[in-house]
Amino acid sequence: MELVLPDAVATGRLGQWLGRSLSVGTVLLLRGDLGSGKTTLVQGIGAGLGITEMIDSPTFTLVNEYLTGRLSLYHVDLYRLEASGVESLHLEIYWEGIEVKPGIVAIEWADKLSYWPPQPLLLDLTYAGEKRQAALQPSTLAQAQLLTLLSPDELLADEV
Repeated sequence: MELVLPDAVATGRLGQWLGRSLSVGTVLLLRGDLGSGKTTLVQGIGAGLGITEMIDSPTFTLVNEYLTGRLSLYHVDLYRLEASGVESLHLEIYWEGIEVKPGIVAIEWADKLSYWPPQPLLLDLTYAGEKRQAALQPSTLAQAQLLTLLSPDELLADEV
């Protein structure tokens, strides 16, 4: 599924929709250049989950945990890491939900992962000026069915 997002507000609204709609255990693999809207999208996901904390990019902390929403949100940013350093983070603890409370995992710069979690939702963000394009690629039938419920008009509405 491909969507045109005319501005950062629409990108945030896509995130809000995802936050309201995704189920526990979903792993979002986010790819895109600097400034393409990955963090804006995750901020929207947090809002959709009902998280009231400020959601910042974990560029220096690598992982931020938000545990106060409908589901927990684990926001991972691999920008500063070399691909070889990613394995030492043991990110599978987040998507397996064994050592932490199960929730939603959003991984920025997912192209640096040497291994992917099972059944991720892949989201590529590209941009040209203010406009962004989001390409969502489900890996399960449930994800594909969920995406059929997404209305592009909802992302452009004055209120979500």
